[in-house]
Amino acid sequence: MFDRLEIRVLPPSPRFASQVRFWVNGEDVVEEAVEEGGRGPYAADVLPAGLPSPLRATGEARRLELGEPECSGGCCGFLTVVVQRFGEIVQWSDWELPWLSHHAPHPPPELHFDATQYDAEVARLEADRWWRAHP
Repeated sequence: MFDRLEIRVLPPSPRFASQVRFWVNGEDVVEEAVEEGGRGPYAADVLPAGLPSPLRATGEARRLELGEPECSGGCCGFLTVVVQRFGEIVQWSDWELPWLSHHAPHPPPELHFDATQYDAEVARLEADRWWRAHP
């Protein structure tokens, strides 16, 4: 059975520009790992204008930043994962957690997504640019 990914862009807050959050099997991965007050990556970084999103999965493994604690990733580290496509499967593995992550003392398990569903979710996100109107 595959894991299910949903990606959302949150509206800007007084403190942060629009950010991206990742729900896997109904759970907010960022909130679980970086705790309250943390944030996901900025939408402008994950959804660069005119370029493919770094969220796209390819046969080449690459590490992505998915979040950071309120104190900043430069202070306590980032939530990162290695993303790679294996045929019709997209794998998230080799998690790294912020140093002081109390809610998630252990990294999340390796996740496996159906590549068709994963690609559709990333394409939906790339096409939906409502957040660009809110700097």
